[in-house]
Amino acid sequence: MNNSQKSPEVNSLISLLHFSTFLLLLILTSCNNSNKDSSSFYSTEDFSKVKKIDCHAHIYTTDSSCIVQAKEDNVVLISVNVEVPGETPIDSQQFFAIHLQKKFPATIFYLTTFETTTINQPGWQEQQLSYLKKSFDNGAVGIKVWKNIGMTLRDRDSNFIMIDNPIFDPILNYLEQNEMPVLGHLGEPKNCWLPLDQMTTINDRNYFKNHPEYHMFIHPEYPSYDDQIQARDRMLERHPNLKFMGAHLASLEWDVEKIAKCLDQFPNMTVEPAERIGQLQYQSIKNWQKVHDFFIKYQDRIMYGTDLFIVQSDNPDSVKKKAHNLWLNDWLYFTSDDSLQSPFVTEKFRGLKLPKNVIDKLYHKNAEKWYFSKD
Repeated sequence: MNNSQKSPEVNSLISLLHFSTFLLLLILTSCNNSNKDSSSFYSTEDFSKVKKIDCHAHIYTTDSSCIVQAKEDNVVLISVNVEVPGETPIDSQQFFAIHLQKKFPATIFYLTTFETTTINQPGWQEQQLSYLKKSFDNGAVGIKVWKNIGMTLRDRDSNFIMIDNPIFDPILNYLEQNEMPVLGHLGEPKNCWLPLDQMTTINDRNYFKNHPEYHMFIHPEYPSYDDQIQARDRMLERHPNLKFMGAHLASLEWDVEKIAKCLDQFPNMTVEPAERIGQLQYQSIKNWQKVHDFFIKYQDRIMYGTDLFIVQSDNPDSVKKKAHNLWLNDWLYFTSDDSLQSPFVTEKFRGLKLPKNVIDKLYHKNAEKWYFSKD
C-alpha cells in the first residue's frame, strides 16, 4: 500500500516522524560541529592558560611589576638590548635584564647588542666581539642589530654604513658559526618614505611626526627603502647559515606576499610582528583571507613580539595595565573572528581566528626552538 492509499492520520504521523528524525540529525550535526569548533580554536577564556613568549620587549627597570603581570598572563619575556641615542645605555639595559633574570629565571631572558659610536676607531671589531662573548656567558640568548646601521652610521668619508659592510663580517661570522640568533631591525616601514598624510597606520604617522630624524621622506639624501632591504638581503646571502629574525615583519610589513617571498628566499629566516600589528590589521581590512592564509602557510616561521617598552620611571600599576591590555588585544586579533578595533587603524577589522596548532607555534613553540633548543 502506497502513501496515497493510507489514511490522512497515518500520513500525518509518518510526516511527523520524518521531520523529527531530520530535526534530531540537524541537532546532532550542530553539536558535533560546535564541539569540533571549540576543540580546534582558543577563546578569550584560554588567554592566561596558554603559554606565550613575547620575543621582542624592552624591560629597562629593576621594578618587577611587568614580570608579575607576565606571570599572571602566562607570558615569558625576551628583553631586547638596543643602542638608541638618548635612551638607556646598553650596559644599563644588560644590568636590568640580568637583575630580573636572576629573580625570575623562567620568565625573562635577554638579547644583547653592540655599540657603534666607536665603529671608526681601531680595534672596534675585537672589542665588540669580546663584549658579546661576555654577554653570552651572562645568559644572553642572541643579539639585536638596529636601524642606525643603514640610517645614521657613517664611515670616515661620511658614507652610510650598511649592514652588508665588511666591517660586520667578523661579528656575523662568529654568530653564524655558534648558531647565535640575530634579531635585525634594519630599515623602517615603507610608510617612512611617505608623507605623513599618506601613511597607512596611525602609529607610524605619530612616530615619524615625533621623530623627524627618521622620517626618510624629508631626508631624500639618505639611503632609500630599497637600499635598506637590498643591503639586508646581501648580508644574508653572504651568511646563509645565520639564524636571522626580521624584526617588525622584516620591514616588509606592508604586504604579507613580500614577507612570504623573503621567507622562501632565506630558509634560516623568521619574522615577528612587533609594532607592526597595525599593518596586518590594515591588510585584514583589505584582504582578510590573504593575511589569514599567510599565517597558516608560514606558521613555522613567525614568532610573537610586541615591542613593549618599560623604563625605571614608569608607574607600576600603569605598567601592569599596559602590558596586559597589549597582550590581550593581540590575542583577540589572532584567536577570534570578532569585529575588532585598534588604535593603529581607523576602520574595524576581523580577527584572524587561527587554529590552536598555529597559535601554539606563533606564541611559544617557534621561539622555544629558535632560542632554547639545543638541536
